[in-house]
Amino acid sequence: MIICPTFLLLSLNHSIGSLAIALLESRGFNAQDFAELHPGGSLGKKLLLTVNQLTHKESKIPFVHKNTSLKEALLTISEKGLGITGVLDQNNELIGIITDGDIRRQLLEGAMLEDKIDKCINLNFSYALEGDTRESIIKKLDGEFHFLPLLDKQMKLLTVLSKKNLPIDAEKLNYARARAPVRISFGGGGSDVTNYFSRNAGAVINATVSFYSHAVLSKRIDQKVIVRSSDLNEEVTSANIMEFLETKTSLNLIQSLVKIIDPQFGFELDIFSDYPNNSGLGGSAAISAAVLGCFNEFKEDKWDSYELSEIAFQAERLDLEIAGGWQDQYACTFGGINFIEFKHDDNIISPLRLTEKTILELEANLVLCDTGIKHDSGAIHKDQKSSLNKNADIEKLVELNVQNTYDIKNMLLKGRLNGFGELLGNAWNYKQQFSSKISSPEIDELYSAALDHGASGGKLLGAGGGGFFLFYATGVNKSKLIKFLEKKLLRIYPIKFDSQGMQSWKVRIETNLSHKYYLDK
Repeated sequence: MIICPTFLLLSLNHSIGSLAIALLESRGFNAQDFAELHPGGSLGKKLLLTVNQLTHKESKIPFVHKNTSLKEALLTISEKGLGITGVLDQNNELIGIITDGDIRRQLLEGAMLEDKIDKCINLNFSYALEGDTRESIIKKLDGEFHFLPLLDKQMKLLTVLSKKNLPIDAEKLNYARARAPVRISFGGGGSDVTNYFSRNAGAVINATVSFYSHAVLSKRIDQKVIVRSSDLNEEVTSANIMEFLETKTSLNLIQSLVKIIDPQFGFELDIFSDYPNNSGLGGSAAISAAVLGCFNEFKEDKWDSYELSEIAFQAERLDLEIAGGWQDQYACTFGGINFIEFKHDDNIISPLRLTEKTILELEANLVLCDTGIKHDSGAIHKDQKSSLNKNADIEKLVELNVQNTYDIKNMLLKGRLNGFGELLGNAWNYKQQFSSKISSPEIDELYSAALDHGASGGKLLGAGGGGFFLFYATGVNKSKLIKFLEKKLLRIYPIKFDSQGMQSWKVRIETNLSHKYYLDK
C-alpha cells in the first residue's frame, strides 16, 4: 500500500458529508469525539488537513506503536498537527505511516474506534531520506505525491515535506575562507607611527604583491576552539573561548583578535602563509586581515576596509603593545599600489592610477630577495620611537623621507621610472639613520655589492634589521644582479602585484536536504 495524498485536497459535498457523519456516529464516533480530537476547528476543517497546516518542529513529530487504537492514533495525529504519524514496532523502529485519511476510510468501512491500527498502516510508503538532493525531492513532489515524509538514515520520521512546505535554500554554510597579501614599501617608512604624524603629516607608498596569508574558519556546534598555524607549527585546542584566551601559546596575535572580535560560537581556524616568517613584508598584518576577513563573513553588519584595518592595528599595537606603524594593516586590507597619508585626525588611502605599462615595467625591474637575516621588528620600532622623541634631527630625516615619497608618487603617476631606483635608495639612506638597529655591517655590505652588480637602488623592507631586500635594476643589469644574489645563495622571489587586497568568501559544500535545516526553521 502506498500513501494516498488526496486526503489533503479532498472536498466532500453536503450529501456525502452527511452520510459520512451518520456512518461514523453509528460506530460510536460522535461530535464530542471530534471536539476532543480536533479542538481548534470544525469537523470538515480538522478532518481534512491542508498542506499549509503541516509543520516541522521536532517536538511535533508524532509516533504511535502498531498496537495503538484508531482513536489514539487519530488523537495523536490531531495533537501534533502534521496529518500523519509514524508507526513503530516493538523495537521502536519505523515500520510504516498512517494518515488521518487512512483512519477515516477504515471507520467508514466499518472499523471501530477501539480497533487496532494494523489494517490501515502504509507499509510500502514513499518517502525522502535525509541527504536526498533538492532535485529528487522536487521531482517526487511534482509527480503523484503532494507530501513526503522525511526520514533519517535510521528510518526515523524527521518532518513532512510538501509542495507548499519546501524551504527555498537548503544549502548549509560550512566555512569561510580569506586571504590577504603582503606588501612591499617604496618610501615613507617611519612617518606612519603615531608619535610622528601626531605632530607632522606622514605619507608612505606601498604595493601589495601576490604572496598571501590564508585563513579558513568553520563554526562548531559545540563551544570548542581549535586553532592551527602551519607557519608556527602549533595547534591549540580549548574547551571554549575563555580557555583559549587564557592559554599560554605563541598564537598571541590570534588570541588578541579573538578577544576583540568576541565571537559567540565555537570554531576551528586554520592559518598558513606562502612566504617565510620575519620577512619584513608585513606578515602579521596579512594574517590579521585574513582572520578578520573570515569572521567578517559570519557577521550581518560587516566591517568595511577601514574598520578591518583599525581592528588589526588595535590587536597588534594596542592589545599586544608591539611597536610599529599603521601602513601594513591598510596595505594588506586594501591591496593595490597606494599613497597613504597619515594625519593626527585622519588616515587617507589613495590608490594610485598607474598605467598598465608602468605596472608592467615595475614588475619587470624590481628584484625581491631574502637576506636570511632574522630581526625583531617590534624592538626596532620601539628604538626608532624613542629616537624620534629625543632627537630633532631624526624627525627632520623622517620629513625628508616623506618628501622623497611625494617624489616617488609623482614619478609613478607620470610613468617616468628612470630615477625610481635612486629614489628607493634615498628612502633607504634616510631610514637607516632612524635607529642603529635598522642596518648592520652585513646588510651594508650586501647593499653596496648589489649596487656594484647592476642595482640602481634599493631598500630593506619592513622595520629593518633583516628580512627582505627590494632592488631596482633594468635590462641586462637585472640579470647581472640576480646572478650575483644567487651566487650569494640568496633566494629570489618573483614580483607580481596584487590589486585586490584581503578577499574573503563563503564556501558551501552541502547541497542536500538536511533535517536540521527544517527543524531550525
